[in-house]
Amino acid sequence: MKFTDGNWLEREGYQIHFPRVVHEVIEEENAVTLYAPCKFINHRGDTLDGPLLTIKLSAPINNVVRVQTWHFKGGKERYPNFDVKEERKSIDLTSEQETVSFSSGELKLTINKEVFGLVFENAIGKLTAVDSKSLAWIEGPEGKTFMRGQLGLGVGENLYGLGERFTPYVKNGQSVDSWNKDGGTSSEQSYKNIPFYLSNKGYGVFVNHPEEVSFELGSELVSRSQFSVEGEYLDYYLINGPTPKEVVSRYTELTGTPALPPAWSFGLWLSTSFTTDYNEETVMHFVDGMEKRGIPLSVFHFDCFWMKEFEWSNFIWDRRNFPDPEGMLKRLKDKGLKICVWINPYIAQKSELFKEACDNGYLLKKANGDVWQWDRWQAGMGIVDFTNPDAATWFQSKLKVLIDMGVDSFKTDFGERIPTDVVYFDGSDPQKMHNYYAYKYNEVVYDLLKEEKGSEEAVVFARSATTGAQQFPVHWGGDCDSTYEAMAESLRGGLSLTTSGFGYWSHDIGGFENTATPDVFKRWTAFGLLSSHSRFHGSSSYRVPWNFDEEAVAVARHFTKLKNSLMPYLYGQAVANSKTGVPVMRSMLLEFPEDTACETLDRQYMLGDSILVAPIFNEEGLGSFYLPEGTWTQLLTGEEVEGGKWIKQNYDYFNLPLFVRENSILPIGVNEKKPSYDYNNNVTFELYQIKEGTHVEKSLYDTSGKLTGSLTVSRQGNNLEVETDLTEKPYRIKLIGEKGNISASNGNIKLDSYGTMVSPKLGTTKLSITL
Repeated sequence: MKFTDGNWLEREGYQIHFPRVVHEVIEEENAVTLYAPCKFINHRGDTLDGPLLTIKLSAPINNVVRVQTWHFKGGKERYPNFDVKEERKSIDLTSEQETVSFSSGELKLTINKEVFGLVFENAIGKLTAVDSKSLAWIEGPEGKTFMRGQLGLGVGENLYGLGERFTPYVKNGQSVDSWNKDGGTSSEQSYKNIPFYLSNKGYGVFVNHPEEVSFELGSELVSRSQFSVEGEYLDYYLINGPTPKEVVSRYTELTGTPALPPAWSFGLWLSTSFTTDYNEETVMHFVDGMEKRGIPLSVFHFDCFWMKEFEWSNFIWDRRNFPDPEGMLKRLKDKGLKICVWINPYIAQKSELFKEACDNGYLLKKANGDVWQWDRWQAGMGIVDFTNPDAATWFQSKLKVLIDMGVDSFKTDFGERIPTDVVYFDGSDPQKMHNYYAYKYNEVVYDLLKEEKGSEEAVVFARSATTGAQQFPVHWGGDCDSTYEAMAESLRGGLSLTTSGFGYWSHDIGGFENTATPDVFKRWTAFGLLSSHSRFHGSSSYRVPWNFDEEAVAVARHFTKLKNSLMPYLYGQAVANSKTGVPVMRSMLLEFPEDTACETLDRQYMLGDSILVAPIFNEEGLGSFYLPEGTWTQLLTGEEVEGGKWIKQNYDYFNLPLFVRENSILPIGVNEKKPSYDYNNNVTFELYQIKEGTHVEKSLYDTSGKLTGSLTVSRQGNNLEVETDLTEKPYRIKLIGEKGNISASNGNIKLDSYGTMVSPKLGTTKLSITL
C-alpha cells in the first residue's frame, strides 16, 4: 500500500506521523522501551498534543531483534497470532549521550536519540537502517489508521521470499499484498503468503501479523523496503545471517522447523486427475499400466470425484464408481502403494454432513447467527470453523474412518477463499484468520495423521499456507497451465516458497490446466522427478505417460528410477532440513551467496547441497545455465566442466543440466524400484573431485531419520584416507572421473566408464586409496 505522492508529498487523504526524537529510554529486563514523540520537544508546551509512539526492542533468540511499535495501546486484543518462539535473550545495553545500543549475538542495534533512527549491523558491517521517516503512524480516509515500517535498501541489494510467488524471484520493484487467494500460478496472487523476506545483504525481515501485510519493495520509494498494516500496532523481527541459510534457519527456529516427511512420500505420486471419468477399473488400469511399463509408483491419489458430485466434502466414497472401497484400497496396498485422497474444508449443502455441522455449530457464521454460505465451488457450501475444538475433532473423526480403511495421506486442497464477514467460534478476528485459516486447517489434518499413523508417517499434500505451516509438509504449487511459461513460473514460485522457510515443494508434472504437448510433458517429467516431491496430476485429461507417447514412458521410468537411487542422499538432506530449516530444494542464492551471478537465477536450483538442476524450458532442448566456480560433473554422463561461466548446450529427453559440485560425497542406493529401503545396504559413495587438503563427511540415515553411520574422506596429495563406522553391511566407493593407476589398502578395484569402483572388505573402517 502506498501512502506518498512521489518523494515529497503525501497521498490525498493521508497524514503521516513519524517519531522525531527519543524523549525517554526505559531499560527493562531483556528489553528496552523508547518513547518517541512525533515532533521535536523544545519546551514543556511541546509535550502537549500530538502522537507519541512507544517502541519496544527485544531479542527473542540470539541474532534476532524484535521491534514492536504502538500508537494507541487500548484497543481490544485481536487474535489469532502466529506461534513465535520467545525465549527473550538477555541484551548487552550501552547508553551514551546521543545513542543507545545493544547486541543480540552478532547483531547490533544502535538507536539515535537526537534525531530518531535505528541502525542494524553484524560482524561484517551495516545491514540496514531505519531513518527518521521510516517508522510511522498514519491517518487515512474513513477514520482508518495504519502502521508503517521501512528499511533502507543498499546499492545492489535484492529481496526474496514472501511465500510462493510466481512473479520474478527478485522482489525489488514489486508491490505485494500478503493475502491468500486462489489465483492460479499466472498472476501476482498467491496461495501461500508468508510475511517474511530475505535480503542478499545478510538479513531477513519477518512481519509478525497474520492479517494482511502490504509490502512495497523498492516500489513506492526505490531506496526502501516497506511494510504496513492497518491499525495501531506494528511488530516485526530483523534476523541476522550473515548467510542466507542462517537467516532462513533462524526464521524457522522462530516459527517452526519443517517435520521430516516419510521416505515413501519422495517417490512418484500418480493421480486420477480432476474432471476425468474414473472408477476402480480405471485406477487399476493406471496402476497396472505403470507396473507393466516398469515405472516405479509410490503413491496413488484419488482426486475430487472419489466423492459424489455436489457433495464435497462428505468423506464418503461414491459407491457408483467404487462399490468396494475397502477391498480396492487393500488391493492397491497389496501392490506396495500408499493411498492419498483429496479433501477440502468445505461442506456442500447437499452433503449428508451439512445438517450435522449446522446443528452443532461447526461452520462459520454470519453476524446474525446464520451459517455463512455461497455457491462458488460447491453449491450452498459452508466452511468448517476450526477455532471450535469440537468442529476440529468432528472433522478429524470423518477422516479417521478413511485412515481406518487404508488411506495414508490427504491432499488438503483449498483454504484460501476464506471470508471476512463472518464470526468465529472463539472470537478470532476474521482479518487475522483469513490467512491463518490455512494453518489451522492443515494442522488439524496433520495432527490426526501423526496420532493415527505416527510422526514418521504423517504427510499432507497442501496448497494453502501461511507462516508456521512449513511444519506440516508437503506443499504443491497449485493450478498451472501446461506450457513452458507455466513450468518456469511454477519454479519461481517454488524457489520463493523454499526461501520463505518451507523445506519441500511439488508441482503438477505436465501442468494442471489443458494438456501438455509430449515435448513439454517429457521436459516437465525430468523437472518434476528432480524436485523434492513428484506428482503426475492434471485437470481434464489423464496424466499417465503413455497417453503422450512411448518415449514419455521411457523418460518417466528413467527419472523415477534415478530419483529412487538418490534417496540415501535426498533423505539425508531432508533430515538436515528437519534440524536446520534449510530447504531441500533451494535457490542458487542460498547455496552460493558470495557469487553475484547467482543472485537473480530463477531457472535453476540446487537439490540439496551437492546437485545442481537446470530444467529445460524450450522445444529446442537447449539448456542455458550457470555453473559457479569449481569443478562440476554431469551426474548422468560423468563429463567434467569447470565452472564460473554460463553454458548453453542441447540435451535429449533423457538428460538435462544435472551437475554435482566438487568435494561432494553422493550416497547412491541400490534400489531403483521404490524410495523407501535400507539405505545402508550396498550403498555406493560417489566421490566427486575431492580437492587437496579437504575433509568431507557424509552421514547416512534410515527411513525413520535415525543416524546409522557416516563416512569421511580426507585428501593429502594423491592419497585419500577414508574412515567409516558402517561395518555391518557392504559398501562401495566410486571415484568419479578417476581412471588412472589406482590402488587401495584393501578391497577389489574395478574400472567403469564413470571412474573407479573400490569395494572394501566387509567391516573395513579405514581405507587408504592412492590415486
